[in-house]
Amino acid sequence: MELTIFNGETEDLVQLLTGNEWPYHADLEVDANAVRKAIKKGYYADRRETFWIIEAGEKMGILIINDINDTIPLFDIRLAAKARGKGLGVKALKWLQNYLFGEKSKIRIEGYTRADNIAMRKSFTKAGFVKEGYLRNAWENADGTISDTVLYGAIYEDWKAELVTPIKMNEVPY
Repeated sequence: MELTIFNGETEDLVQLLTGNEWPYHADLEVDANAVRKAIKKGYYADRRETFWIIEAGEKMGILIINDINDTIPLFDIRLAAKARGKGLGVKALKWLQNYLFGEKSKIRIEGYTRADNIAMRKSFTKAGFVKEGYLRNAWENADGTISDTVLYGAIYEDWKAELVTPIKMNEVPY
């Protein structure tokens, strides 16, 4: 697997986003014209870095790093349906840590996912992220429903030492 920078390949991105369903994102389906408009307005570049996730020469997904200038950026990963369940999510998350901690000198990475997105939660854990929070009724879906959200984090110190430090999830304040 490799990641390469998105360079405005509009129709490739339109095909990826409209040719797949996104059951754990706010919108299950994406409108092609909305994608084209977002590209034109700079959505995938302004304060963001967007990368193609490529496997065997084929664009299988995207990774968008939001607020790239912040010390603690957020991100979004979208894998094509045919790429899911093959370990690409874990590889992309490990690449993300190497990139943000190793090249961009970030101190922390946060990722949120719906509580029912078991595949993504497993990917976070396998990539060395720590479950740091469970947020009730915190994910608004396009159909008006509300889902619980799970927060995962990775920190520079763990990445550098190649370890995962547990958090004090059940600590009682004094």
